[in-house]
Amino acid sequence: MTSQPDKAYIPLRIIGVEANDLAKPRDPHWKDQPQRPDWLRIRLQTSDSFGKIKGMMGNLKLHTVCEEARCPNIYECWSDGTATFMVMGDTCTRACGFCNVKTGRPEALDIHEPQHVAEAVQQMGLDHAVITSVDRDDLPDGGAQHIADTIEAVRKLNPNTKIEVLIPDFQGDWDAFQLVLNARPDVLNHNTETVPRLYKRVRNRADYQQTLDLLRRAHEWRLDHFPGMLTKSGIMVGLGESSEEVEQTIADIRAQKTDVLTVGQYMRPTMKHLPVERYWSPEEFSQLRDFALNLGFRFVEAGPLVRSSYHAKRHRVD
Repeated sequence: MTSQPDKAYIPLRIIGVEANDLAKPRDPHWKDQPQRPDWLRIRLQTSDSFGKIKGMMGNLKLHTVCEEARCPNIYECWSDGTATFMVMGDTCTRACGFCNVKTGRPEALDIHEPQHVAEAVQQMGLDHAVITSVDRDDLPDGGAQHIADTIEAVRKLNPNTKIEVLIPDFQGDWDAFQLVLNARPDVLNHNTETVPRLYKRVRNRADYQQTLDLLRRAHEWRLDHFPGMLTKSGIMVGLGESSEEVEQTIADIRAQKTDVLTVGQYMRPTMKHLPVERYWSPEEFSQLRDFALNLGFRFVEAGPLVRSSYHAKRHRVD
């Protein structure tokens, strides 16, 4: 992709893989993929804040999902002084067809990481911190205690900061899930990602009903223990789903009394990942937003560039 004198676009960067070592794409018709529309071209707007955050993350040996997943909003968010921390390393035990986080055998947990995240939140002066993680199916509790420790460390050092967590499914281990709930995050996010028909293709080690059960359990717990906690989930479009399937999935999420919904366009990170079947228009995202709000969601972010943590600090009740 070439750059224009007055524009700059996100360069191709494949984490952990050299361009010459890329495997053949999964689909034989990859050259016939739909052309990326103009509304998905991103103008870079870096600032001093962007550089400071990048340097700080390196100094504290922290990872961000912004970098690892090649989020299209990284320049906007980092320039605004916000970031999503990714704990438990940069290597995931799963290999979802849409995700650019590398897969492999993770290293041991860094026991100092919760404190380092807390220090980073303090240095950035965040009033809303987002913490996510890789899947750690190699750990007995899926890393739930480490996530809980991170929540507690951030809150101890930053008592006025709201804490949002984007968590894995812990393979349906509800005792592990309870460890996270007991740490009382202000926002509990677990992404649904796609419609049930596409789960085996997109999230082959996840289960649609289990995802809904997790959201339902979070709602039921907060009624008695932490009524102020919001629940949240997100989906992608562009993987071959129909409009009717998307609306039914949104309705299923809302049926679990979920408060916040994000809907964004799937964009293929590399040729090794699932192909884009089509690009949804901004008008279609607007229609999905209206549909979701009419179902009773408190907050809905729907747009081509929307990701789970986009504008996260706006989705809360102070």
